[in-house]
Amino acid sequence: MKTLLFTGANGFLGRNILPVLQKKYQVKTLDLHNADYCCNLSKEVLTLNETFDIVVHAAGRAHVVPTTEAEAQEFFSVNYQGTANLCRSLEKSGLPRAFVFISTVAVYGCETGENIKETYPLNGATPYAKSKIQAEDFLTEWAEKHNVMLSILRPSLIAGVNPPGNLGAMIKGIQSGKYLSIGKGTARKSVLMVQDIANLVQLSAEKGGIYNVCSDEQPSFKELEQLIVGQLNKSTIWEMPVWLAKFAAKIGDLLKISIFNSQKLEKITSSLTFSNEKAKKELGWQPLNVLENFKI
Repeated sequence: MKTLLFTGANGFLGRNILPVLQKKYQVKTLDLHNADYCCNLSKEVLTLNETFDIVVHAAGRAHVVPTTEAEAQEFFSVNYQGTANLCRSLEKSGLPRAFVFISTVAVYGCETGENIKETYPLNGATPYAKSKIQAEDFLTEWAEKHNVMLSILRPSLIAGVNPPGNLGAMIKGIQSGKYLSIGKGTARKSVLMVQDIANLVQLSAEKGGIYNVCSDEQPSFKELEQLIVGQLNKSTIWEMPVWLAKFAAKIGDLLKISIFNSQKLEKITSSLTFSNEKAKKELGWQPLNVLENFKI
């Protein structure tokens, strides 16, 4: 059985896919606490007692909006420096055959767009996006130098039990009765079932490459809302007309309120989807249907 090192074991990805990976590989975990290797990669180069066939690097900082320069710098410490320190650790213990890096579609810096492909420029301007771009660049050079098979997976919004980020906020809002649906909810978003990451590890580790990963369905906000409402046994949610949402967003702009402003409104009412054709064609991957498999 091949050996695999998984970083970020206690995060959302780790909690959801480690049970699947442990059936296919001899897995060791790395995280700040409660792992086989406990280490803060942003601050130290650890000593590994063994070599691994595959490394899956999922540890990282996300889903936080920095309000200070120190908070912004933390993205680079964790996402970039942490990646560099992990690679230096692997150089000491023995290089893996394959390295799978969990990046993000945020590297493209797109607020709107449809079927965006891997060839799109990396224009991400947030600390999160920039730190992931730097990590990707570092790994590309490092893997080529050391003859390691590198796979970079760029997931879209990830669905699963207790999801973080915007999807988690939507669930909590609907659950508490504080969620408002904007207009008809026709904007579409790319979503990926978290279980698909486990399947992609095995497929991408054999071939390498850079891949957008998301489902085929590109569900609308309304479809996601209805799915969540049904599972929570809630009544229908309130709808805010677009004209009223625009008025509220303008007030948010004037008062400099980050929770709702014109930028937030544009993200909610505009489609943002990514192409998964490269992963399907080159890896032979078939993603799960989000609307059929997403259980909150």
